[in-house]
Amino acid sequence: MKKEMLINVLQPEESRIAIVEDGVLEELYVERNSLENLVGNIYKGKVVNIEPSIQAAFVDFGVGRNGFLHVSDIEYQYYKHITENGENKAARGRNSKGRRINERSVANKPPIQEILKRGSEVLVQVIKEGIGNKGPTLSTYISIPGRYLVIMPGLQRVGISRKITDEDVRKQLRSILTQLAPPPGLGFIVRTAGIDRSAEDLQRDLNYLLRLWGTIVGRIKKLPAPVEIYSESDMMIRTIRDIYNSEIDTLYIDEPTAYQRARDFMKVVLPKHVNRIKHYTGSDPIFYNSNLDDEICSIQNRHVPMKGGGSIVIDQTEALVAIDVNSGNYRADDNAEKTAFKVNMKAAEEISRQIRLRDLGGVIVIDFIDMREEKHRRSVERRLRDLVKRDRARTKVLRISPFGLIEMTRQRIRPSLRRSMYEDCPSCRGTGQVKTAESMAIEVMRTLMTTVYKKNISRLVLNVHENVANYLNNKRRKDINSLEESSNTVIAINARTDVEPEHLTARCYDDIGNEVNF
Repeated sequence: MKKEMLINVLQPEESRIAIVEDGVLEELYVERNSLENLVGNIYKGKVVNIEPSIQAAFVDFGVGRNGFLHVSDIEYQYYKHITENGENKAARGRNSKGRRINERSVANKPPIQEILKRGSEVLVQVIKEGIGNKGPTLSTYISIPGRYLVIMPGLQRVGISRKITDEDVRKQLRSILTQLAPPPGLGFIVRTAGIDRSAEDLQRDLNYLLRLWGTIVGRIKKLPAPVEIYSESDMMIRTIRDIYNSEIDTLYIDEPTAYQRARDFMKVVLPKHVNRIKHYTGSDPIFYNSNLDDEICSIQNRHVPMKGGGSIVIDQTEALVAIDVNSGNYRADDNAEKTAFKVNMKAAEEISRQIRLRDLGGVIVIDFIDMREEKHRRSVERRLRDLVKRDRARTKVLRISPFGLIEMTRQRIRPSLRRSMYEDCPSCRGTGQVKTAESMAIEVMRTLMTTVYKKNISRLVLNVHENVANYLNNKRRKDINSLEESSNTVIAINARTDVEPEHLTARCYDDIGNEVNF
């Protein structure tokens, strides 16, 4: 399988990174330079308000919008003085029998009003971008990723990524990391990229993170809140650091400065792979030759056809994403059960791909075609679970319901690609529908009946869309003439083509042409 990473940073307003497998777009990352990305940044903030009813605090961290800090995201060091002699085992993540428990459970923490007060200074990291009117979500559990390790000062132990499931590998990595003797009081997690890496590679990454943390501590002590302490790298460096692996044959970059920066970064983290970075010098845009631009343009289409027949329909709402699977004209041996099973298996592949491409998050409900046989239902369920394992975002898939529905959740870190690239239509305000000409004509007639009989009005001018004006002049002209005669008022209707379908403005004038307010 040929796997490539295409990095398009030629346009100063936007950065785009695509991962292509055998000519098929599998992952897409888009970042607008005009939209500041806060996720991963660390700030020294100040608590401005505490809401005991939702066990949360609002923190001013210097970006204009207050961040949301829930009690579950408050680290032990902030409330150890509340526990008896600072030795509460539950707060440290152990139960009475010494077994590890959920350190972030609200049940193991004091109420937030006892932990924080207005004006308290807290070191926070943005873990989720603000969406709509909601501010960014913050956490005091600080984590800074390197290439192979993640430093987590509040963890105070070494750990292994949950995505590494092989017990032998986990024991080996834990042994290597313990031998490196990280400083006490700092926690470290080995990332999946750390598999099969030598102790020297991990030591190099450990030293880099320790130097970085030392710099951060110095800024924390010197600078008053609210202030930025640490800023994440740009998208290109983050993607190479977090996503690049030996499976990717080539990285193509279309901008010379970015190309050199990528090579310099790769020399530090993976010197043996520097030659995989190539400078794209073609005359056509880097995405053009792979037909990626056409696919990106259609990526937000509601209807997604599948190869060989069948389709899926994706609808995003405020609270969840609904995905419907349709068989279309696909048929398998005139057998309804076999047709449903094959379409659903194909749909599982396309759905997992679309979820990654569109960066959908939150609750996702998938309506597969009904299947009667239990083995088919479980096969589709297992197939979807296997496919979402490659997703970097955390996902959880529930069992298929008797109605053929699968509910799943996907970690939402930043607004979806649609929210980043599109805005609501000013005509329909995001609903996808506008009033018909008939509906607007009825509204116009009501406006006329409540206006023409007011004092001092002798002339009324309406501005409406061309379709509405045609409806009024052709089908309601008799009613308008009756209103003119009974109210002794002249009614003029101006047809406009440069306005939205629901546009309606009215101006009233007296006998000498002065405008009358109403």
